[in-house]
Amino acid sequence: MQFGIEPIYWVLINSVVSFIFLFIISKILGKKQIAQLEFIDYAVGISLGSIAAEMAINSEVPFYYFLIAMAIFMLLALLVDIVGRKCTFFKRLMKGKPITVIYEGKIDYAELKKSKIDVNDLLSMLREKGFFDIEDVAYAIFETSGELSVLPKGNQRPVVAEDLNGIKIKQAQLSNVLVVDGDISYSGLNEANKGEEWLLRRLNVKSKEELKKVLLATYDSENDVLNIHTK
Repeated sequence: MQFGIEPIYWVLINSVVSFIFLFIISKILGKKQIAQLEFIDYAVGISLGSIAAEMAINSEVPFYYFLIAMAIFMLLALLVDIVGRKCTFFKRLMKGKPITVIYEGKIDYAELKKSKIDVNDLLSMLREKGFFDIEDVAYAIFETSGELSVLPKGNQRPVVAEDLNGIKIKQAQLSNVLVVDGDISYSGLNEANKGEEWLLRRLNVKSKEELKKVLLATYDSENDVLNIHTK
């Protein structure tokens, strides 16, 4: 307890001060601190929050020490942002660079490993973008913010009413995921009403060891097409 203030009042005062200071910092750093978070922004946000929380309940350390620490983190974040605008190499060093995980319709396994996401993560992110079939995607770029930017194939671009000319559109249908990162998806096989022997024959593999080379295999039952991505 400092300055003879009761602990409960000290916590109240420090909480309000830390909240106001964080609000000021967020205004200075900009809305990027909330949206489009990159790794350095995320690390700074976590650190500022931890310091503010400690300030609210720790009466043993003078409160201005915490304010100084938060101000230092704010200045470092601003410095990284300013230097990054002037020096492309420094920006890439601190924030990384976009990674193309799907190139010309095929998964780039080496780049996928660099992005630290697996095939299931990629499929999930594609679904969030409205692409439930990977064969509809021409390019996918994993941004430094953790977002996935997707460019569909030409025949999958958004359609407007005048494009239709009275053509009746077929109902959309999900492809069955049969192999993910070398492992057979038996639930996908069951949905496609196919067996393991059929799958190995269509993949032209004779053992599950050879199957490890398959990164992703999806099956279009309507057209009887097996789409294969290898490592």
